[in-house]
Amino acid sequence: MKYLIAGTGGVGGSIAGFLALAGKDVACIARGEHLAAIREYGLRLHSDFKGEHTLHIPACTAEEYQGKADVIFVCVKGYSVDSITDLIRRASKPETVVIPILNVYGTGPRIQRLVPGVTVLDGCIYIVGFLSGKGEITQMGKIFRLVYGAHKGTIVSRETLEAVQRDLQESGIKAEISDDINRDTFIKWSFISAMAVTGAYYDVPMGEVQKPGEVRDTFIGLSRESAELGRKLGIDIPADLVEYNLKVIDKLDPQSTASMQKDMARGHESEVQGLLFDLIAAAEAKGIDVPTYRMVAQKFQHHN
Repeated sequence: MKYLIAGTGGVGGSIAGFLALAGKDVACIARGEHLAAIREYGLRLHSDFKGEHTLHIPACTAEEYQGKADVIFVCVKGYSVDSITDLIRRASKPETVVIPILNVYGTGPRIQRLVPGVTVLDGCIYIVGFLSGKGEITQMGKIFRLVYGAHKGTIVSRETLEAVQRDLQESGIKAEISDDINRDTFIKWSFISAMAVTGAYYDVPMGEVQKPGEVRDTFIGLSRESAELGRKLGIDIPADLVEYNLKVIDKLDPQSTASMQKDMARGHESEVQGLLFDLIAAAEAKGIDVPTYRMVAQKFQHHN
């Protein structure tokens, strides 16, 4: 199968690197100096799982891509989704599946509305992966788990889902086909929102969230409030979502930070809208009080 990775940052670059190392047919969409470096030197991967590699993966801009793909992983930031809908249309065949791997809940249905003729699934990822230099990706720690599946009403063959799973697993990625992707993408949103918001609010790496105290309590408060929102939305939220979020955070490299936090620290555009303000708006629409979210939002009002 031909894979196209739209967005070769920490997540997309890690997926592309792992697929390429396993000999899979993969191409990347990138831009600017990052793209220039990949073209000139290859994609450099520093991975706690795979070690050090330089991979010569075909790379181009979205506008330059002329091929067709069987699987398109969408790994851009939430605020860039609209910019790649034309690419998705051009790169798709009738049997192509699109798998968005974004931090923001509701991305699959949103992309499906933008490209109605294409089969859009949904997905989420648990990884610490980031752009560590031009043409350079770092994957930290021992978590690389990718969950994907079809929303109710989306027709896709089990065979296709399993073929993707096989390729990912052969590449060393823990791939799971979800039986309820609406639930799984919400759970990921709950986790990444609490993680990114806590890290950015206190300006600390995850090691500080792993210790008892105020920082961890804030993470717990945010997780509890988003779990309540999930239940109000009718999502089958596990009773122990807070414990689940803590278990995931405790497995992370203590030096790691969320990409939203990195972007804010550098003064770049960030996903604060989708990971903080959208969650507050969804809670308010359901009449749920979210005091921890409101407290942290005070610090980021100028980003809204």
